[in-house]
Amino acid sequence: MSDSCFFPSPVHCIYFHFVHTCFFFYFCLLRCVVLYQYLQADLHGKSSDTADKTSGENFDQSPLRRTFKSKVLAHYPQNIEWNPFDQDAVNMLCMPKGLSFRTQADNRDPQLHSFIITREDGSRTYGFVLTFYEEVTSKQICTAMQTLYQMHNAEQYSSVCASSSCSMDSLASSIDEGDATSLAKLQRYNSYDISRDTLYVSKCICLITPLPFMQACKKFLIQLYKAVTSQQPPPLPLESYIHNILYEVPLPPPGRSLKFYGVYEPIICQRPGPNELPLSDYPLREVFELLGLENLVQVFTCVLLEMQILLYSQDYQRLMTVAEGITTLLFPFQWQHVYVPILPASLLHFLDAPVPYLMGLQSKEGTDRSKLELPQEANLCFVDIDNHFIELPEEFPQFPNKLEFIQEISEVLLQFGIPPEGNLHCSDSATKLKNLVLSDLVNDKKNGNIPSNALNMYELLKGNETIARLQALAKRTGVTMEKMTISPPLTEEKDGKLSCEELELRDYKLNVQLREVFANRFTQLFADYEAFVIQAAPDMESWLTNREQMQNFDKASFLSDQPEPYLPFLSHFIETQMFATFIDNKIMSQWEEKDPFLRVFDSRIEKIRLYNVRAPALRTSNYQKCSTLKEAAQSIEQRLMKIDHTAIHPHLLDMKIGQGKYEQGFFPKLQSDVLATGPTNNNRWASRSASTQRRKDRLRQHSEHIALDNDMREKYMQEARSLGKNLRQPKLSDLSPAVIAQTNWKFVEGLLKECRMKTKRMLVEKMGHEAVELGHGEANITGLEENTLIASLCDLLERIWSHGLQVKQGKSALWSHLLQYQEREEKQEHSAESPVGGGTERRKSDTGITLPTLRVSLIQDMRHVQNMSEIKTDVGRARAWIRLSLEKKLLSQHLKQLLSNQALAKKLYKRYAFLRCEEEREQFLYHLLSLNAVDYFCFTSVFTTIMIPYRSVIIPIKKLSNAITTSNPWICVSGELGDSGVMQIPKNHLEMTFECQNLGKLTTVQIGHDNSGLLAKWLVDCVMVRNEITGHTYKFPCGRWLGKGVDDGSLERILIGELVSSTSDEELGKQCRTPPQQKSPTVTRRLSITSLTGRNTKPNAGQIQEGIGEAVNNIVKHFHKPEKERGSLTILLCGENGLVAALEQVFHHGFKSARIFHKNVFIWDFIEKAVAYFETSDQIGDNEEALLLQRSSCKTFCHYVNAINTAPRNIGKDGKFQILVCLGTRDHLLSQWIPLLAECPPITRMYEENALLRDRMTVNSLIRVLQTLQDFNIILEGSLIKGVDV
Repeated sequence: MSDSCFFPSPVHCIYFHFVHTCFFFYFCLLRCVVLYQYLQADLHGKSSDTADKTSGENFDQSPLRRTFKSKVLAHYPQNIEWNPFDQDAVNMLCMPKGLSFRTQADNRDPQLHSFIITREDGSRTYGFVLTFYEEVTSKQICTAMQTLYQMHNAEQYSSVCASSSCSMDSLASSIDEGDATSLAKLQRYNSYDISRDTLYVSKCICLITPLPFMQACKKFLIQLYKAVTSQQPPPLPLESYIHNILYEVPLPPPGRSLKFYGVYEPIICQRPGPNELPLSDYPLREVFELLGLENLVQVFTCVLLEMQILLYSQDYQRLMTVAEGITTLLFPFQWQHVYVPILPASLLHFLDAPVPYLMGLQSKEGTDRSKLELPQEANLCFVDIDNHFIELPEEFPQFPNKLEFIQEISEVLLQFGIPPEGNLHCSDSATKLKNLVLSDLVNDKKNGNIPSNALNMYELLKGNETIARLQALAKRTGVTMEKMTISPPLTEEKDGKLSCEELELRDYKLNVQLREVFANRFTQLFADYEAFVIQAAPDMESWLTNREQMQNFDKASFLSDQPEPYLPFLSHFIETQMFATFIDNKIMSQWEEKDPFLRVFDSRIEKIRLYNVRAPALRTSNYQKCSTLKEAAQSIEQRLMKIDHTAIHPHLLDMKIGQGKYEQGFFPKLQSDVLATGPTNNNRWASRSASTQRRKDRLRQHSEHIALDNDMREKYMQEARSLGKNLRQPKLSDLSPAVIAQTNWKFVEGLLKECRMKTKRMLVEKMGHEAVELGHGEANITGLEENTLIASLCDLLERIWSHGLQVKQGKSALWSHLLQYQEREEKQEHSAESPVGGGTERRKSDTGITLPTLRVSLIQDMRHVQNMSEIKTDVGRARAWIRLSLEKKLLSQHLKQLLSNQALAKKLYKRYAFLRCEEEREQFLYHLLSLNAVDYFCFTSVFTTIMIPYRSVIIPIKKLSNAITTSNPWICVSGELGDSGVMQIPKNHLEMTFECQNLGKLTTVQIGHDNSGLLAKWLVDCVMVRNEITGHTYKFPCGRWLGKGVDDGSLERILIGELVSSTSDEELGKQCRTPPQQKSPTVTRRLSITSLTGRNTKPNAGQIQEGIGEAVNNIVKHFHKPEKERGSLTILLCGENGLVAALEQVFHHGFKSARIFHKNVFIWDFIEKAVAYFETSDQIGDNEEALLLQRSSCKTFCHYVNAINTAPRNIGKDGKFQILVCLGTRDHLLSQWIPLLAECPPITRMYEENALLRDRMTVNSLIRVLQTLQDFNIILEGSLIKGVDV
């Protein structure tokens, strides 16, 4: 197929490369070149580093178990201008472990595997490799091998003598394969005799193609290998078949099938149509058999969330099949990070990459998972393919509708006879079957579809009893039979051929149906994604230039439109690079040709809209099965059963006579001159090639005339995304120290840029209205999305701490660093204070009562986390410590302190590590410092069940009251997660500490006493409560008396809390102008209500009406936000600008006198007089319906007031009014009660004529405003209405 290449190996690379209409790029051949260098290193006693450079193995192994460096012997054509031959990458991936030797006693079955080369620009090239063993004819190499064995055995003998142990045990330890049990077997495996043994060396042939035509390439390579090993030479020289596939076999047009010819049999391949799923030739059947359905869906989810994925297997082809199978299922998204399905032994340092990756690592036989040391495991998904086992990261959201999704896939698998739980041993049998097929192809003596001579079965069957009886019968009847010749039945051969084709067809149909199920899920999940794409730029140039500063997707609105069960997954997924690239491609499609994946996906969404008339806003979590399975299977079946095109047959070439002579078992030296260039004569493909070339020329000219050339565009795209393409896919070649250093520097730059992007995003999303004013999009951030961003920051910090580790210790590199720092600091703790220690300074209030300053200590925060029994792993502890430090606004400070110990940093990290790059490290800490500008509750809101110590301080107003009361005071602290219960405050103490389960954000404090003793009256300024772990301090303003006969006679009060900011926080707040949290009622407001001071300015009628409107509007907006985004309703009801305060202003307006006969008069006095009137006016009857309704409202009002008055609580009159308003709001009764109060006779006695409650228009307006709250389900905090039974 003309865009391919071929190569045999040590590496024999015939580089089949498509000339865009052709099937292959290159054909290659590979083989060993360094045995002498290896022997020389051994003779001179060089270090194991030398061995590693040549083979990746050490000298402890027996020579036949070592691997050697391979080399590309040849590749055809020599080069292709637009796709250069990458010799280093091909060499490493054809023989990832290097070249190996075998003897006649070893297994030498040929092995097939494939690989992929991902270039820096994201383009991919596929390679398909057949590795086999060829007899070594060089006496020098055989002699060198025997010398190596002699040296190896001498070393083993000397070491055995030194340790006085059994020599056979020592020999057994050097054997790679642990199944040798007998002495003879050990001797055979650990010796090589040039006179007795035949030496074989591995060699491989490889096809390199632009598209993954795996089945076609596999068949071609098998036929080519068969031609080399067959007793009879092939019908044509091998050059004819290789030339044909390189230059004369075209790519099938989209939606068509093509037949071309191998050495013995025709080969069929096909390509999907323009509106079908992209080409994928790797059998998903094997992926599901190897992993099992449940495991595959979990790994698939990890890939979607761009975690680090490491595949682990002894078989290279399994690694490639699983990697390609999973990435194929991502449609319409594409993996954007490091992608190396087969990681060569010389490139293990790639696992140190602090970026998301999908890599495959070959396991050694007998190697246990626990012995595999990986640089970072905090966010790693480890997939042990051979053992049907996966390890998942700790924080892991499930795929939406996972159970229904698995059920649908199970139905498809069962239709094809595949168990959903997978088959642990399927790969072993598949490997044996593959080897048997190859063996049959070698030994069937039929040469494929070439007519064969009659098979002599007489010798085979002469021992058969039936044949013996037939012979005896023939003799008796006089029939002579010298030889019995049996030809194979044609029908049997035909049936066998059909069954093979049917199996292949079943795999194709299964592939497309499984992919349709996965694609349908994304079509359903993102059916309305276009509505949320932000296309703000007028042209491509301005969009690319400002890409980093622009939002291209309305994430908050998209999430608010999704069903609740989908949010944990979707909130993570829309933060990934693959989703960002998908949206970028959507925006770019308005200026250039649509990305093929995007085009197919958009057409499917359009089809859904045509068939399902569904309002885009109606999003449900109902599962919708795929309805196109049958149609997709029929399309591929039609293409394979009806061939659309047939390529030119292989033919004789103009070759030199005598070269490339056939010798069974040896791949011949090919004539490079006939394979270097394609045919010059006209044929039916020449015009197509010419038209393709003209089309390429036109595209090139077009690209030269567009406003941005490709280089500029690529530059902007790299800058726009969080990680540049060079970082995402490091080169597999040129592993010089300079190149490795440059790669690590790119990692450092990428990590710093990612840190800057993440911290900026977190600030922009958290800074509320200020961010909107600056043009950064939506004001609010949901709790779910905030948690996603913080989890992403935790992952970034783990990757930074994993970069450049000297020795890995534990699964969390950050926590390991912290533990070692803690150990050093605790040794010095007895002699010196912590460098950031706090001393005995106390936080002072206005009245002089002090609150001890919380000590700031990295070690102390670690101890808090270590005391949390709920967390069992190092990764979990590291994340908890990050969340705690972020909530305390100490993350940057703590990390700076951690890194200040340079001796420890040098011990733990290599020189190129991110943490040892001083300038980048300082910038990194500065970016983290910027997060102190906003408040996070990421620790408090996540660890809801832990026990937390709290400290409370009661601050009295000493000028007007006693500092200490003689009564028995008590306190109850409530938060969003619960309350502490009533706790007695020790007598003569204003401060107490208590421990209880996490209360969350604190909302209210109930404080009171029993009014006992001589000095019972107590004027409390405020109550301060602090979370001793997070350091959050809450102030609960009071400014009221507690005691009988003073103020409103209250013995207990409900106080509303506000978070107190430190001085540094307040300064930052002023700089960023972040809107402050709504405060609780201030002392000033309460004092004015109770008339303790008459110097306060009373608001006018307009201001009061405006306050009512604002208070109600805030409640309405509260309920229009997503549930996860809502704040505290208690503050909106009882806070400083809440509904209770606004209604108090209404009721106070026009109050005739605050004091009557030197006695305080309160709103509650008016309420009680109104109740007395309603209860005594029952005898006045009227049959009109309106009056019946009014009477019902009067009865309800009286019931509520009496329930509050009879409640077993010593609440004052203002406190009772607050409870009444809260209950009326909850039960939607305020709009009924206001007109009753406005019309009752007591109002004329207690209110001036110009009072708002006596103005009919104002009252009607107030009723309409309060009626807007009728639609909302208001749930009150228990502390507000405790003890009141209505």
